[in-house]
Amino acid sequence: MAEKRTEALRWVEIPIALPPSGRTETFSLGDLELLLCNASGTPYIVRDECPHVRTSMKGGVIRGTILECPLHGGLMDLRDGSPKGMPIRSSGTCFRVRAQGDRWQVGLPL
Repeated sequence: MAEKRTEALRWVEIPIALPPSGRTETFSLGDLELLLCNASGTPYIVRDECPHVRTSMKGGVIRGTILECPLHGGLMDLRDGSPKGMPIRSSGTCFRVRAQGDRWQVGLPL
């Protein structure tokens, strides 16, 4: 039976509150610029960078788990970063999120 490998993560408290449903908010952790997205009460965190033109995704519209880039309207799935609509062709970077008490944490690669 094949073993499932899990990535080692360093869990860090998210320094901002979850924005209202359907909204996004940016924050920094070290040199990472991240985007906290609220998809109907579920938090998702992606690198704050459109895979198409490397611009901020802040202010993008969220429909279900799909984030629309505010610049050109490309679509990206918040669950895995996969492109879901042109002009986005490559995947964005997603980070795991977990609840820790009444706060949220993001999992950063070691």
